[in-house]
Amino acid sequence: MPVFVGLLTTELIIPEAASLKDKRQALRSLLTRMPSKLKVAVAEIDQLDSHQRACIATATVSNTKAHVHSILMAASQFIESEPRITVQSETVEIM
Repeated sequence: MPVFVGLLTTELIIPEAASLKDKRQALRSLLTRMPSKLKVAVAEIDQLDSHQRACIATATVSNTKAHVHSILMAASQFIESEPRITVQSETVEIM
């Protein structure tokens, strides 16, 4: 049986964050809601000490490439719907 792993890497800007506490508050909301709504794994992976920048990785696994792609696109839309966050760039990889 084939197994496909998908990774969405998203560079974010949190324009209203004046401190790491502000940034983490905005990210915490996103990082706790995504797994329960979309059944994905998500974590902050870079820009940990920057007040207004973050990089998160979202991962999923499925037996079809199309399903992996649709889950990652739903994750992308979910991230973009967060009003406190602006998406600077994103990269999708399916292996």
